[in-house]
Amino acid sequence: MSEVKIYRIEDIMKMLPHRYPFLLVDRLEVEVPGEKGVGIKNVTMNEEFFQGHFPGNPVMPGVLQIEAMAQTAGAVVIAKDENYADEKRSVLFMSIDGVKFRKPVKPGDQLRMHVEKIKERRNIFVFKGQSMVDGQVVSEAEFTAMIVE
Repeated sequence: MSEVKIYRIEDIMKMLPHRYPFLLVDRLEVEVPGEKGVGIKNVTMNEEFFQGHFPGNPVMPGVLQIEAMAQTAGAVVIAKDENYADEKRSVLFMSIDGVKFRKPVKPGDQLRMHVEKIKERRNIFVFKGQSMVDGQVVSEAEFTAMIVE
């Protein structure tokens, strides 16, 4: 069994082109480079989307939960290449299937995005993902993405 490799925000920003307010992964724990890992998003009341979603009842939009899963998957794939900082890549959605939202995500929650590769063909990857808060599934999806230079 291999050791989990931890990537902090500075590393993630070298892997992904996303920036505030759209970078949705604060920490990455790669179990199997290129195949399996967990992204962590610390959800705070300072997130811009809480201003309108919803005043008096802040809830993280489901589409951003799915985006956070996709960013996690992209970083897991990119982490496989030890020279990731030298090669600028983007992760582009191609399809999203089987999306389910189970529970709301609120300020103060730690969103843990568990992703696992289920298929790969050249630069196209299919992942299944589950986002969890306190060990409970809050959202899930299967998604296809392309990684481009």
